[in-house]
Order: sequence, then structure tokens, then C-alpha cells
Amino acid sequence: MIDLDELHRRVPIADGHADSLMWNRDLNQASERGHVDFPRLREAGVKIQAFTIVTRGLPLVDGFELLMRKEGWPSAARAGEWARCLWQVGNLERYCAESRGVAAVTGARAALTDNLAAGRLSAIIGIEGAHAIEGRVDRVAELARRGVRFMSLTHLSNNELGGTSTPLMGNRPLTPLGHEVLDAMGQHGMAIDVAHASPAMLPSLLAHPAARPFCSHAGVRGATPLWRNLDDATLKAIADKGGVVGIIFAPQFLGGRRLDDVARHVEHALDVMGEDGVALGSDFDGLIPLPQGMRDVRDLRRLTEVLVARRLPVRVVEKVLGHNFRRFWGEVLA
Repeated sequence: MIDLDELHRRVPIADGHADSLMWNRDLNQASERGHVDFPRLREAGVKIQAFTIVTRGLPLVDGFELLMRKEGWPSAARAGEWARCLWQVGNLERYCAESRGVAAVTGARAALTDNLAAGRLSAIIGIEGAHAIEGRVDRVAELARRGVRFMSLTHLSNNELGGTSTPLMGNRPLTPLGHEVLDAMGQHGMAIDVAHASPAMLPSLLAHPAARPFCSHAGVRGATPLWRNLDDATLKAIADKGGVVGIIFAPQFLGGRRLDDVARHVEHALDVMGEDGVALGSDFDGLIPLPQGMRDVRDLRRLTEVLVARRLPVRVVEKVLGHNFRRFWGEVLA
């Protein structure tokens, strides 16, 4: 009989995607709002959490301005996408500094190792859509200096760097500016998140000689054939470059509302990528419902129960829960 509590204490549980910062909640305060804060992450046994910076909303009808006003963002933080980005990065820095050793922004491999030894949460910063730099390639260096370690070039809509995977947006390829930003990311050791890349742009991202491709949150088409999900060729290409795919928890992309649906996507990704390429990419706090039986991050153990019950080897479950992202971030943060 497997002791799941002991497993969650022992394994460096890691999640590839949480949009918690846009909600302007003090992450040091335990809350019943949303899915993630430092106390709940600690209770769930999460040791590595990627926090993503969102600066733009849906195409055509962008409600992000309304969200910012509703959540009490100051006017200076709403002034533009770069201002929105830096404000959220600054908030995470402040929350970690005020956490009394519970969490730390983690931009180097030695810090990741130290945090795991000390029981601190490693907060890894990513940008969801490089429109946040407002066309300024030099800002990639500023983000790297502030501890940002990954970025996607597009999010929910096309931008000046390339195309989104969102339907009816034209399937646009990588642009010359996108090439420049990719080069800068490679120079500064930032991983490229392919989560929202258009099919036409994916080959350029996967073939870049310096940038490390991975996917922070997605489903897989072999389990549920939807536009948002990654096909087997993309999964294989990411695995071949040492990357990891975080499996999303959103029912609309899983093809069902049960934790078994998350497990189906995990299993297909394992079949294609092997046991070193698959991880968790919840999309916590990302305007999505969670599977039935999951309130927030504290219910990760229920997913572990499902993975074990489906007879995945414990070694593989441990890799999916944390060891794969632990390995990947250890390489990127070097």
C-alpha cells in the first residue's frame, strides 16, 4: 500500500503554470479564493511552482482592463503591457520577501537546490505572451535579470511576434521580431513555452538552436483531438530536446470533467514522450474550472490516487508529479 502523504513529502511536487498574480491576492495569506497561495501550496506538498504573468486578454473582446479594475490594480500598473508585467513580477518578489522563508523567487540552479533542502517553495517566473515587452527586444535582458526564466511568444491572440493557436486567427508563422526575441531568450538562457503557439509557428520554436522548448500547460490530441492540444509530433520533438509537457487540468481541453481524464492525457503523453517528458501544468487560477473532486491545489493528492489506481509504476508517478520538472528547471536555471 502506497503512503500518498509520504510520497508528497518526499517528491519535489512541481506545477508548470499558475496565473495567480493577475488576481492581486497576497500569496502569503491563506484564502478560499482561487486555487493557489503559499499556505495552500505548502499544504499540498508543492515544492516548485511556476507563476505566469498575464498582460492581455481574449482576442476581439479583451476584458483584461475590467479584470484589473475589479481586482484593484493601481492605475500605474494598468498603463501598458510592460507596466502590467513589471508590477506582477514586483508583487511576486515582495510576497516571497515577506514570506519568512516559505517561498523564494528562483532563478538559479543553486537556489533551487537550496530551496528544496530547506523546504522552501521555489517560485519560477514565466511570461504568457511576449507582447509584454512591447516590441523592445532589449527588455528580454531586463526580464532575465528580474528572474524570469521562460516565456511564450503569443498567448490568446496574434501579436507582432507570431501567431496563436486560438481558432480563426489565421495560423500565422513566426515573424522577424519573433526570431529576434527567440535569439535573445536563447542568449539569456530562457526556455520557450510553446503552449499557445500556432501550428505554423511551432516548427520554428522547436528548431531554434539555443532556446529550450517546453510546454507549461496543455492537453494532448491523442487523448482529446482539440485545437488547444499538442499533437504527437510536437510531443516527440519536445521530448527529443529534453523538454517537458505539463498536462493541463481544464476539462474543456481534457474532453471530460474527471481526474481520470487528466490521467488519460498523462498516459498518452507518456506513451509518446517516455517517462521523462511528462509533468503537471494545472493552469490554476487561469479562469478555468477544475475537474470534479478538485477544489484547489490542496486536492493534488486525489490526482495522485488516480494515477496510482491506474497502475502507473510509482517511479513514473513520481516523475510526473515533480522529478521531471525538477530535472528540467535544474538544466534551464543552470
